[in-house]
Amino acid sequence: GSLLFRATKVGKDTALSQIVRLVKEAQGSKAPIARLADTISGIFTPVVLCIAIATFVLWYILAPVDVRFTMALTNFVAVLIIACPCALGLATPTAILVGTGKGAENGILVKGGAALERAQALTTVVLDKTGTVTEGKPSLTDVVAFGNLSESELLGIVASAERGSEHPLAEAIVGGAQERGIALSDAQDFTALSGRGIEATVAGRKLLLGNARLMTERKVSVSDTIREQMDALAGAGKTPMLVAVDGTLAGIVAVADRVKPEARESVAALKAQGLNVVLLTGDNKRTAEAVAKQVGIDTVMADVLPEGKLAEIARLQGAGQVVGMVGDGINDAPALAKADVGIAIGTGTDVAIEASDITLLRGDLKGVAAAIALSRATLRTVKQNLFWAFIYNAIGIPVAAGLLYPFTGWLLSPILASVAMSLSSVSVVTNSLRLRGFRASATNS
Repeated sequence: GSLLFRATKVGKDTALSQIVRLVKEAQGSKAPIARLADTISGIFTPVVLCIAIATFVLWYILAPVDVRFTMALTNFVAVLIIACPCALGLATPTAILVGTGKGAENGILVKGGAALERAQALTTVVLDKTGTVTEGKPSLTDVVAFGNLSESELLGIVASAERGSEHPLAEAIVGGAQERGIALSDAQDFTALSGRGIEATVAGRKLLLGNARLMTERKVSVSDTIREQMDALAGAGKTPMLVAVDGTLAGIVAVADRVKPEARESVAALKAQGLNVVLLTGDNKRTAEAVAKQVGIDTVMADVLPEGKLAEIARLQGAGQVVGMVGDGINDAPALAKADVGIAIGTGTDVAIEASDITLLRGDLKGVAAAIALSRATLRTVKQNLFWAFIYNAIGIPVAAGLLYPFTGWLLSPILASVAMSLSSVSVVTNSLRLRGFRASATNS
């Protein structure tokens, strides 16, 4: 047969090209720890020049007259060559280069060396619920009608109104109505009430659909019996929503979103890294606690409005926590930007991905622990590189200056000094290349 397709983006605008660009930018960026190498080099260079000059002067004074200039010049040059701070300069960028490249290979897109460095210092990871811990594809599970409306009539009104919403819960309700063969009508005056629900007019009837907070605001009476029903649904991990028609409570609809298969294992991996894991959601407390229990999360922040997510991140930071936020939705973007490290699920919205520091291209929650493990491995490698580069110079400079000559009669020639200097750079690069053996399944610090 034949295939007809339309290219919506080409060349540099494609997702692949943007990923390549971001990886290149990350590999060329400078991590904050690189300032340490810059500071050391800034002090190291003039100190070495002074040592080299002192070496020349001492050898010129102390060496036999017939060879004093030759020996002084040879040792002067040997000190300058062996002290060349190439290894210090390579210590950070080589590790960042390999680390970000290895991350991209494993579906972890890090947007710069600074993000890679911050991730290793995290103490708390906050997980959004819908689309992050759960699959983000809820389905309709319960319809409970009160008063004169039947369940089919109630669902028809609710689904007709929800056709105007882009929310995953709305899609679940509309899909459930269509599966039951219920005919839908057009809604008027549709308004999405952030963090509360919706209001609309369907067939001349005023509809409110949302949480208990919305009903309280609109002075719709909710009895204790109905609250108990909602608690029972929430305790089963479902999200119950109250329905009011013409100012009177008319029923409850509930949807459930399945937990991602890898969520429990991923949370356990984060805990094994010594991290505090928090579940953050706009859902009611009972539903959130039921989901948290399934995946092994102990701390829950529920009933949080979209604008409240940023405040919760700020509160944790104010308590001295270094916070990583993991989310996928538009309403997660401010919190992702506020967090010390924002981690976006790659299957989420473009806004969330743009606001994040790290993007998990595969949408797998295991990538969070893997990203932190990669960050820790990279920073460990940087510190090893800086340590060995410094120790090498601390040992090599005195030898090149002739410290061993009075005891062994041995001097380091400039040729051997150049070989030793090159080997120090090679050792730093080789140590950085060990990161190529990093496995995405690694979760230990």
